[in-house]
Amino acid sequence: MARSHLTLAALATSALSGLDVARTRKYSHGGTGMFDSALLVDRDGRELIIRVPMTQSAETEQSADLVALRALTVGNRSRLPFDVPQFVGQTPASGTRAIVYELLPGDSFDADALTSHAGVAGSLGRAIAAVHALPTAFIQDAGLPQQSAQDCRTGVIDLIDRAAATGFLPAALLRRWEQATDDDALWQFAPCVVHGSLSADSILITDDAVSGVLGWAGLSVNDPARDLHWLLAARGQFAETAMETYITARQGGDAHIVQRAMLYAELELARWLLHGVDSHDQAVIDDAIGMLDGLVGTVHDRSSHPLSPETGPIMTVRDVESMLDEIPVAARGNGQHTAMHTDTYDAAEFAESDFADSESGSEAFRDATGFTETETHFDTETETPAATAQRTDGAGVATGADADAHAARRSSSE
Repeated sequence: MARSHLTLAALATSALSGLDVARTRKYSHGGTGMFDSALLVDRDGRELIIRVPMTQSAETEQSADLVALRALTVGNRSRLPFDVPQFVGQTPASGTRAIVYELLPGDSFDADALTSHAGVAGSLGRAIAAVHALPTAFIQDAGLPQQSAQDCRTGVIDLIDRAAATGFLPAALLRRWEQATDDDALWQFAPCVVHGSLSADSILITDDAVSGVLGWAGLSVNDPARDLHWLLAARGQFAETAMETYITARQGGDAHIVQRAMLYAELELARWLLHGVDSHDQAVIDDAIGMLDGLVGTVHDRSSHPLSPETGPIMTVRDVESMLDEIPVAARGNGQHTAMHTDTYDAAEFAESDFADSESGSEAFRDATGFTETETHFDTETETPAATAQRTDGAGVATGADADAHAARRSSSE
């Protein structure tokens, strides 16, 4: 049962000694179905957000977000041209924790709107570049995940193999993605600090510039392209400006970052398929199959633009945007996160990173937050998957043998 904003206000007074709440209301920025949230205003006019996780996955994400925010020290934050949420207090709440943050000012827009204004698009590119320019040492110090380029590549291969094993992945996409993972040139890059779950919902805008970034649970050292794939799907007239500004700010050095970002965008469909299979949700499975088929058609129509630079010409940013425009809207990776958001949809059910070693950060989450699994009261269940019918179509479907062959090639290269 959802907690009322008055109940949440009472919890906030427990989290912050001396807090005098003048007014409060439900807070529903975004909407994810994972948190009860309320906006509080104290007698001094300070605005606060209190959040209580409603599911185990929400609790895990909140713990990860808290570790990341603590790792982003004053020194690290001073390097960023925008604000980051500030943790101010916590209190037990029915077997979990209520966390209080300072409210960041700013407005949210979808990706198309963010890239429809030249100034905002340029600010967006610079903001992402600033995150990627942070020194990596603090990630290790905080016990957060660190991935090498080879780790990133292996994570992608594992995701592709899992998708192929479902029997629903079109063979044309399996071949396309395998060409990308088999190409050494594509994976020659320097990992850097990444936000890890960046999307339009993460961005706050004030005076035509990025003023705040939310949702830091995915903070890690990883492939910088992971923070860009959602941007390639934006249809604003200045989407290319955002990417060009980013590349200029980073001074180049990663010749194939656009190709990898495109790959990650396409792999969002594989993750959606796996979410449906893992949750035994036939509607999600059918939706994912339809979107994968749509992507097959797009790939066939634009066969001169493969992901692997060894097998054809390299796509420009505009080429990528045009290609993504032809994919059904629901297929575009939305990169949903849940920091400072509340209602309706549990994105974390399928948002666990397939490109990062989640175990490497688990101890940090417990150590830095003082919160262990034994202290949670959420139920978790596993269910035996029901048998699902295998489908065939004109494009062909990847088989388990295809996945095994891919895994064998991977093992031989390691």
